[in-house]
Amino acid sequence: MIDVGHGCLDGTLEEGELYRRTPVKAWVGFFALCVGMFMAVLDIQIVASSLPDIQAGLHIPADDLAWVQTAYLIAEVVAIMLSGWLTPALSTGGLFTLSVVFFTLASLGCAGAHSFAGLIFFRVVQGFFGGAIIPTAFTAGYRIFPIRLQPRATLVAGSLAVLAPTIGPCLGGYITENYDWPWLFWINLLPGILVSLTTWFTVHIDRPDPRRWRHIDFVSAMLLAVALASFEIVLTRAPIIGWTHPRTLFLVALCGLTAVWGVRRCLADPDPLVNFRIFRRRHFSIACALTFIFGTALYGTVYLMPLFLGYVRHHTALETGMIMTVMGVAQLLSAPAAAYAERRFSCLLVTGVGFALYGVGLIANGFETPATDAAQLFWPQVLRGLAVLICLIPVTNAALRGHDPEHLPQASALINLIRNLGGAIGISLVDTLINLRPTPIGQGIVRKLMAGDRATAAFVGLPLDRFHGVPIGPVSAADQEFGRPLIERAAATIAFNEAWLLLGIAMLLAACLIPFLRRR
Repeated sequence: MIDVGHGCLDGTLEEGELYRRTPVKAWVGFFALCVGMFMAVLDIQIVASSLPDIQAGLHIPADDLAWVQTAYLIAEVVAIMLSGWLTPALSTGGLFTLSVVFFTLASLGCAGAHSFAGLIFFRVVQGFFGGAIIPTAFTAGYRIFPIRLQPRATLVAGSLAVLAPTIGPCLGGYITENYDWPWLFWINLLPGILVSLTTWFTVHIDRPDPRRWRHIDFVSAMLLAVALASFEIVLTRAPIIGWTHPRTLFLVALCGLTAVWGVRRCLADPDPLVNFRIFRRRHFSIACALTFIFGTALYGTVYLMPLFLGYVRHHTALETGMIMTVMGVAQLLSAPAAAYAERRFSCLLVTGVGFALYGVGLIANGFETPATDAAQLFWPQVLRGLAVLICLIPVTNAALRGHDPEHLPQASALINLIRNLGGAIGISLVDTLINLRPTPIGQGIVRKLMAGDRATAAFVGLPLDRFHGVPIGPVSAADQEFGRPLIERAAATIAFNEAWLLLGIAMLLAACLIPFLRRR
């Protein structure tokens, strides 16, 4: 065990002191932290691929099924926000170990749930403690290691954080096809036990400060929690019920009011629950803006790809997951190059290359046809996989490096929260597009087909013998029945293309912010 009393006067070890004393134990402990974070991020995607099985198993109404994910996401973002305050109160290792233990117990509760209400309760618990895990792992990397090793630690943490959404559909599809849905949660048991024991015995970089519990601002906590919860609900439900629905407008107003009130209270508090004053640092604000856009594109990508492969190409969950592993493999293969580039070249140059590669990879997907499949999706996925860590590492380092131990947990919490909120907005944005756009697109396709447009008929997949650039005349009921699903699939494909292009353009436009990052 490491005696933290030989660190700073307040019981906190100097930066990198844990590594200098016991480097092997430091790396073992940090890797355990990253595995715990991987579990928390993976749980979202692995469950998403098996929602129909959960619905059938618990007889959940179709309108309520989204709450299986929404409940987790709401609790997760609230915990991420609070983790900056909880870290000094419980200590870094203490908060992480406690979170992994309760995350694992909640997973067992989900696996054993016999009702919809029981599942939602345990998903909330699981999401809250999963949200506390994510930023704590990034915080620890900057406390355990000296400056020269911090990019390497960020590489390990970032690799697992972004790999989880990529392999989640594949793993979820495999479990769905070969086992029952409770195994989506049972698989957390063994790694949960190993991670919690490992971190308890290896991660000792600070001491808990019980005095902080006497100064917690419960009003700010409640206001910000309501703001984040209403924000997540709006992003989840608005694409379905409409952005002008009275319930949507009420939640938007509630979110805005509570967010402004909560932020003002935090800014006025000398020891705030969430330290928004960190945004006064230009490099941190710019890094958060880039992280937000990257989160929008990354989570939007992971959401769009399985929808296209399932709806347009009719692949199973396992087949979809196998196709999507290309991006994960490319990401792992690029890890050494990303670490080397971060050390050798300017942060601005590396970040610019990463955002450009990812943007091009998204735009390359914006020209799909209903016949596009794994072969055509291969190289765009490779481009995005190569770019992920090149985007993540320098931006994260720019945001977190240089903070004192007191502010580091808050900075880590904020940048992880920003990335998750960007992801939520990205999913909601593309969900709105692919729900609203197919109808007018389909009407336009029908008009072109009736005018005899041969290129449109080829895109849809109709026989070309009747399309010669002149109106085709009346269409029989049998031909309408034959063509309707093909037209719907073609309209959906074009809507997917618009979503890909929108995300790609956002990534390329984000490059305009990169010159404002502080140079090292």
